Amino acid sequence: MKKILFLLIAFLAFANVNAQILDPAKWTTKIEKKSDTNYVLIFDTVIENDWHLYSQTTPDGGPLPLEITFKNQKGNFNLVGKAVESKTRTAYNDIFEVNEKFFEKKGQVRQEISITNPNLTEIKVDFNYQVCKEVCINVEKNFTFKIPASAKSIVVVPADITTVVPPDTAVVDTVAQGSEVTTASAVTTEKVPVLDDKKSEKKGLWSIFFIAFLSGFAALLTPCVFPMIPMTVSFFTKQSKTKAKGIRNAIIYGISIIGIYLILGLVVTWIFGADALNALSTNVWFNVIFFIILVTFAASFLGAFEIMLPNSWANKVDSQADRGGIIGILFMALALAIVSFSCTGPIVGTLLVEAASKGGIAPIVGMFGFSLALALPFMLFAMFPGWLNSLPKSGGWLNTVKVVLGFLELALAFKFLSNADLVLQLHFLEREVFLAIWIAIFGTLAFYLFGKITLPHDSPMPHISVGRLSFGLVVLAFTIYLIPGLWGAPLKVISGFPPPMTYSESPYGVGGSKGGSAATAQVLPEGAHLGPHDLVAFDDYDKGVAYAKSINKPILLDFTGFACVNCRKMEDYVWSDTEILKILQGEVVLISLYVDDKKDLPKNEQYVSKETGKEITSIGNKWSDFQITKFKANAQPYYIILDTDGNMLSDKPESYNSNIESYKGWLREGIDRFKKAE
Repeated sequence: MKKILFLLIAFLAFANVNAQILDPAKWTTKIEKKSDTNYVLIFDTVIENDWHLYSQTTPDGGPLPLEITFKNQKGNFNLVGKAVESKTRTAYNDIFEVNEKFFEKKGQVRQEISITNPNLTEIKVDFNYQVCKEVCINVEKNFTFKIPASAKSIVVVPADITTVVPPDTAVVDTVAQGSEVTTASAVTTEKVPVLDDKKSEKKGLWSIFFIAFLSGFAALLTPCVFPMIPMTVSFFTKQSKTKAKGIRNAIIYGISIIGIYLILGLVVTWIFGADALNALSTNVWFNVIFFIILVTFAASFLGAFEIMLPNSWANKVDSQADRGGIIGILFMALALAIVSFSCTGPIVGTLLVEAASKGGIAPIVGMFGFSLALALPFMLFAMFPGWLNSLPKSGGWLNTVKVVLGFLELALAFKFLSNADLVLQLHFLEREVFLAIWIAIFGTLAFYLFGKITLPHDSPMPHISVGRLSFGLVVLAFTIYLIPGLWGAPLKVISGFPPPMTYSESPYGVGGSKGGSAATAQVLPEGAHLGPHDLVAFDDYDKGVAYAKSINKPILLDFTGFACVNCRKMEDYVWSDTEILKILQGEVVLISLYVDDKKDLPKNEQYVSKETGKEITSIGNKWSDFQITKFKANAQPYYIILDTDGNMLSDKPESYNSNIESYKGWLREGIDRFKKAE
C-alpha cells in the first residue's frame, strides 16, 4: 500500500511539474504531388482558444513572426513563390504600437517546391514562431517530408513535437526510419473543430462602419456638399407634382448615392482582393505614394489649388440628369459624387485604405457607412422641408471646415511617411521629429481657428464665434499635450500614431535623460545594464548570481522576450507601481533572460540539449533550454525568487499577473524567506 501511495504521489508531482509546459498549437502536415517535379508542402495547425500564433508578415517591432527555414534546400529543390498563409487577423497592439497579424484557432501554410535533385528522398523544414495569450512561448518545430514514390498525398509526422517537450520515442523512431502515415490514419488522430470567427469580424466591421459614418458626416459639412442640400431638396419638392412623389424621388436619390459608393467599395474589393491592401499597408512605396497624395489633397483643402475631375465628366452626367424619372435621379446622384470629389476624394481615399486593410467586405461596409451619412440629410429634408429653415446659411464656416480637414489630412500624411521610415529603419522621422511636425501642424491650426492666420478662400471675419473659439481651445490643449512627448511622455491618447519610444534620438526624448534622473550616470556592476524604469538588470545568469552573492540579496529571475507583449505590460503597469519599483530597486537583484535573443553563442558554448535534444546555438536558445531544464516551464513572462545558491524561495513561480497587490505579496514572500534564512 505504501508503495502504491508513493507511486501515486510521485506521479501527481511529475504531472504537476510538466503541466507548466505549454504547447497550444498542434500541427499536422501533408505533401501533395502536382507533377513529377513539383510538390506542395502543407502545414495545418489547430490553436487553443484565446492563443495567437503570429504570421510571417506581422510587422517588425512587434511579436516575433513565423520564420520558415528549409534545411536541405541547396542543390535539392527550389521554392516556387512564397509561402502562402490562410486567413489571418490584424489587430493593433498598443504595447508595441504595430498592427500585428496572427492566426486564431486554426491556420494553414502552403509552400510549393520544385525538385532539382532526382535522388532527393526527404525535405527538412524548421518552423520558428511565437504564440501568446497571457504568456508568450517561443517555439521551434521540425518537420521531415518523405518524397512519395507514387502516392499523391501523405501526412508527415513532425520530427519534433516542440522544442520544449521531449519528443515521444515512438514518433522519433517513426520519422527516423522514414515511415509514411497515410491521410486516412492521420485524420483519425485529431479532429479539427469547425471554427466561428463571426464575433471578431462583426466587431471590426462595426468599428469600420462607425468611423465611415463620421467621415461621411464630415464630408457633408464641406463647401462642396453642404450647399447642395437645400438646392437638391428644393428641386425635388418643386418638380414633383405631389409631396409623396417628392419624398419618393428624394429617397431614390439617397439610395442612388449609397449605390454609387457601394459600387466603389465592390470595385476596390474585386480589384485588390480581400487581403491585398492589407499587405500594401506595410509596403514602403505604397506609404510614400499615399503620403504624397494626402499632402496634395491637404494643399488643395488649404486653398493652394482645386482638385477636380474633368468638367466634361460633370457636364455629360449633368445633361443626363435632365432626362427625368429614375434614370435622371441616378445621374443627379452621380453628378453629386463628381462635383464634390475635391472635398470627398481625400476622405474616401483614406477611408478605403483603412477599410481595405481589414480585408474581406470591410471596404463595402466602409462605403455604406460613408454614403449613408451623406445621403440621409437629402432624404430627411425632403420628407420634412420645413427643416431647411433651421440649416445654417452657407458661408465662411464651410471653408473653415474644409481647412480643418486639410490640417488633419496633413497630419495623417506624416503617419504614412513614418510607416515607410520605420520599415526601412532610416531614422529620418524619429519620434521627436514626428511630434515636432504634429506640434507645428496643430499649433498652426489653433492660430487659424483663433483668427490669427487667414488663408486664400477665407471670408473677412470681424470676430470669431463661440463654437470656433471652443474648438480652437481644444486644438490648443491637444498641441500643449503633445509637447511633453519630446521629453519622453508616453502620449497614450495618440498611441500608435507616432513612432514608438525606442525609435527616437534618445530613449527618453529630448535631453537624453528621464526627468533629470542621474540613473544613467551611475556606475553599473560588471555585466549589468539599465532595464525598464532604469532598473539595474543582468542578462547573464552567472554574472547576476555572482553579483547577488557579493551584496547578499535575493534574485528575481525574469524569463522574458524582446517580443513578449505581456512582459511589456507587466513592466509598464505593474513594475511601475511605486512600492513594487522600490522593491525591485533596492531589495532584489534582477536577472532578465531573453529567450528570443537571436545572437549566436560562441562555437565552444554551443551544445545539444539533454532535455529536448535540440541544438542550442543562440543566446535565446540557451536561456529557453535553461528555463525548461531547471524549471520545467516554457512560457514568458515567468518570474522566480531565488536565493544566492539558485534555490526557489517562493512556493511557486509567478507569471502574468496584473494585480499589483498580489504581485507585491508574492515578491514580499520570497524576500522575507531570504531574510529569515540568513
